[in-house]
Amino acid sequence: MLAEPPEDAARLALDRALTQAVRARLAAGSRPTVDADAIAIREALKGLSPPEIAAARSVLGRLDAAAGAPLVVWGPASQVLAADRYGLSARMAAKPEAALKAVREGARALMDLTPANAWFGRLLAEPSLRIVAALPDHGAGLPRSLLVQQTQPGPTGHDRTFWATDSGLPNSRILDALSDAGLAATPLIEAGGLKLFVLAGYVQAEDGRLNGAPGTLSGVIGAAPLF
Repeated sequence: MLAEPPEDAARLALDRALTQAVRARLAAGSRPTVDADAIAIREALKGLSPPEIAAARSVLGRLDAAAGAPLVVWGPASQVLAADRYGLSARMAAKPEAALKAVREGARALMDLTPANAWFGRLLAEPSLRIVAALPDHGAGLPRSLLVQQTQPGPTGHDRTFWATDSGLPNSRILDALSDAGLAATPLIEAGGLKLFVLAGYVQAEDGRLNGAPGTLSGVIGAAPLF
């Protein structure tokens, strides 16, 4: 005979509380800015263990996917990272141009960093499109994918900034120039004659320390929070 599973009223009550919390949070909608959202998430994660943080980020990411702007994904790394953070709601883009077009139309795009394509250089000419997140975002290593949206990210208190340049100088000389200006930088990727660097902290596009930085075409193209 088949044995009926025992009742587990305590766990069922917890499950119901979770589903009701999800319903209420979805009804509340998105926060007005990406930086406000990052600050709130960081506060919500305080005191959690790594496994608890992973579970909470998964739930919060899927809430973001349900309530926020549509998500487009370009590249294999971004597909994996998007599925982990946002679930399977993202639409795939065949080319980076298609992903950026979707951003111009109101979506957001998570895009691979690859030496085969310098898509990030387009943001130098389109200041309305900015990098607002970078995955992974735990700060233990360099990001593999960048989230682009039609908005301006603000400081959250723990950020990294993305700066691109067409300078042909060796990375060591570029790093020295940025260091002399008071900026801590790390090379991220080179593609199509462009180089992308990560600057420590939140650096504004008009920051005077970037005046005279190496390159004929260069500039800040966004910033992303760390958690």
